[in-house]
Amino acid sequence: MFKNVFGSGFLVRTAHVILTWVITLILFLHDTDLRKQEETGELVKPVLFVLLVLVSVLLYFAVSLMDPGFVLSDDSDVQFTLGVTEEQQDMIPHTPKSLRLRRCGHCLLQQPMRSKHCQTCQHCVRRYDHHCPWIENCVGERNHRWFVLYLAIQLLVLLWGFHMAWSGFAYASTWQLWLRTNSVLLGAAALVAVLSLTVLLLLGSHLYLVSLNTTTWEFMSRHRISYLKHCGADENPFDRGTLRNLWGFFCVWGTVVWEKVYFREDNDPI
Repeated sequence: MFKNVFGSGFLVRTAHVILTWVITLILFLHDTDLRKQEETGELVKPVLFVLLVLVSVLLYFAVSLMDPGFVLSDDSDVQFTLGVTEEQQDMIPHTPKSLRLRRCGHCLLQQPMRSKHCQTCQHCVRRYDHHCPWIENCVGERNHRWFVLYLAIQLLVLLWGFHMAWSGFAYASTWQLWLRTNSVLLGAAALVAVLSLTVLLLLGSHLYLVSLNTTTWEFMSRHRISYLKHCGADENPFDRGTLRNLWGFFCVWGTVVWEKVYFREDNDPI
């Protein structure tokens, strides 16, 4: 279920962890509100901040190392659901919404609907969203909700960290002296601000796509995807309404047979 922590992406993960704790250490070493509260014995907020940082790191490793939904063997769900085999496909009259069972040209496995082969991971991934270089892993059916949760926790930590960095700037009589006095904290605050904006945009875009029950890959490449290119510009065969989409994404566990949703059949997870 999980990758080897020392495998592909080890340097990226190491850099992320080091950067996270270096910035945390800077916030505690400078005269920020965190340090002032720690020195006066008010430990609730400093402890809570460190715990949030720790949770964000653990979630980062979870989404980075877990199986995103690799297709490791031929899936019989589609065949069972539709009652046809690959050999029988040629006997079915072709319509704009007819389904053709697909075999991946790279791993030679039957691809469930909404899956895509990732050249970096060398596997087909169920409900493929994108390959994220930040976590050095694909975002797919099994880890997408955890990825969104990670972004939310990370954004909270970054915004709180920026507020703490802002509280630690020391007064100086000239700009030159101010820059020399606050250079390290200013650099940390600038980096945190850039990361905050990046994570905010990522979180917003993913929540928007989740509310529509579409993926980044489908949103960007629908004109090239066989099961979407025949749909209208505003038509999404997987959209079940905003509330049901969000409920299904965050609260329903298990593999979904997307072929059933595509043809508007009963789509209980299997």
